[in-house]
Amino acid sequence: MRRAGAATALVLGVGLTGAGAASLVDAGRAPGPAAVTDIGELPGAPVAGAAQPSAARPAAPPVRLRIARIGVDSPLSDLQVQEDGHLAAPEDPGIAGWWSQGPAPGGPGAAVIVGHVDSLTGPAVFAGLSALRPGDAVEVEGDDGTRTEFTVQALRSYPKDDFPDDLVFGDTPGPSLRLITCGGSYDRDAREYLSNLVVFAVPADAPAT
Repeated sequence: MRRAGAATALVLGVGLTGAGAASLVDAGRAPGPAAVTDIGELPGAPVAGAAQPSAARPAAPPVRLRIARIGVDSPLSDLQVQEDGHLAAPEDPGIAGWWSQGPAPGGPGAAVIVGHVDSLTGPAVFAGLSALRPGDAVEVEGDDGTRTEFTVQALRSYPKDDFPDDLVFGDTPGPSLRLITCGGSYDRDAREYLSNLVVFAVPADAPAT
């Protein structure tokens, strides 16, 4: 997956299933994430180069993610794009990671948080992501102690070889949040899931779209 139109290409590949060969889902394990069809209405479409409204304040770097509906209470590691253009995945399957070269959650633009869905040892931090539904709350804590609450608006599953870069990573006219993990069918030969699950969320106090 790439963030089209940006100076840096952003690609999320097989790394979201594990931080390395030792962490990848074993070929003999039962299927991991549940299949997801389109759920909810997508937020307003991103606008390339759109100016941010003055009400969107700079946000502190995030340090913790809480999603009560699925029992997530995780610190956040910093993730960056590697030399090969891939976004590094969290080393620990039990911890989510924030793309620190992009917007911070609650600030202008689309913030991106990713996590593994499973590993050799069992479910990972985003194992329950497919259970989220529109209206569910997502809380992100900044390193200054501030807490920003988001509301889930939609879930979408996209094939990794046909990922809508602009929709997921493009500039948005206000703060937004994307939670991403692996999903869909599992290719046992390639040892990777063939799709990515994206949860779209907006600040809880944002006007309805």
